[in-house]
Amino acid sequence: MGPPETIQEIACQQVMVDDASIYSIQWTDLPDPIADSLSAATLLSRYLGYIHSCTQALIRPTTLESGIEFRLLWTRLSLISFLPPEFIDSSATLHICGGFLVQPRKSDHGKLRFGIEHLNGYVRATLQLTDYYPMILGGHSPSPIRFWLYRYTQAALHRLVTVRFMSLLYGELAGFPAAVRIVNVFVRAGKAL
Repeated sequence: MGPPETIQEIACQQVMVDDASIYSIQWTDLPDPIADSLSAATLLSRYLGYIHSCTQALIRPTTLESGIEFRLLWTRLSLISFLPPEFIDSSATLHICGGFLVQPRKSDHGKLRFGIEHLNGYVRATLQLTDYYPMILGGHSPSPIRFWLYRYTQAALHRLVTVRFMSLLYGELAGFPAAVRIVNVFVRAGKAL
């Protein structure tokens, strides 16, 4: 166990923007000595492994020639499908291309980006979801019931999974867990989730 004063801050924002798409961002700053060799490819790989383990294989990230699918259990049902990762500079981006949880008319929108930024004395690891149109919301003007249903199911799970992933990442790299402090940030305007 690390020193009791070790605190890991994880910044979060999740909103529904004007066109009823979802914007979500989480980041954490990791000390240079433990994260200097961390790359976007490694972050993506660790995340895919984490999704498999944290859901106890309920969701199986499956890599295909056509991309990556988050499949339900042992079936071929893809909850969300992505094109192959695109690596640019210090980021890996998965472009959404379909899946059961995505509105069919918007299946070619949306990105899940894994970013690494080397700053003065630390490394910022970022997960960012943009332009995602969840099936639960139904369209450009979701009813209050659809909004609340999304907020308390998919949005809550996404935040929980991402925060837990960043917390475990810190613990694995540092060799000990840290107390986590969630910091709500403002990056983009929208209706808070």
